Amino acid sequence: MKNKSRAKRPEAANGGAQKRLKILQSVLPQVPFDGWTESAYGRGLKLAGVTRGEADLLFPQGLRDVIGLFGEEADRAMLAKIEREPGFQRLKVREKIALAVRTRLESWQPHREAVRRMMYWYALPFNLPLGMKRLYKTVDLMWRAAGDASTDFNFYTKRGLLAAVLKATILFWLDDKSAGCEASWQFLDRRISDVLKAGKSISLPKEFKPNELMDMVKQKLRRT
Repeated sequence: MKNKSRAKRPEAANGGAQKRLKILQSVLPQVPFDGWTESAYGRGLKLAGVTRGEADLLFPQGLRDVIGLFGEEADRAMLAKIEREPGFQRLKVREKIALAVRTRLESWQPHREAVRRMMYWYALPFNLPLGMKRLYKTVDLMWRAAGDASTDFNFYTKRGLLAAVLKATILFWLDDKSAGCEASWQFLDRRISDVLKAGKSISLPKEFKPNELMDMVKQKLRRT
């Protein structure tokens, strides 16, 4: 009996993952009209044919977990495309980072308005820590994909600087109406160049707090 139970677990887990994605895909079309709200979540569940009880098991924290999955799926799509990119490992570090950011945003292209609404949601004081955590996870994945192996203060500096670049590029991209979002990719290249200049002049004390690092990064970027 135990063996049979264990044999079913991977299949059950896969089924749960597929149902989570189905819910997300059903909620996304509601977001441009209702925002990331309980109303959009409820409409999505109805469209997906999932009861509230089932949804509570799949997303214990409700809408918050759905938004988290939206970011996780974008990260997965980014990494998958990077892995398929020929010659990625031969690129310069700045080219790897630029490609990672561009790939991340391109994965969101069909859901640009949902991304805009997500930025509003994360900007709310209660949700701000979640937004910072989500942003850190993404920039950390980007640096690791680029081959970063730093373990000293550069580890935090790189991620702090890239977080500022990614957020600024997302905000620009949301209103970019140029063909193929070419203006966004030019903006991204300029921001990376600014960061490289700013990064050379940043020196960290032996002890610092994460919020102090972010303030330092913002000040440096404003001066460039």
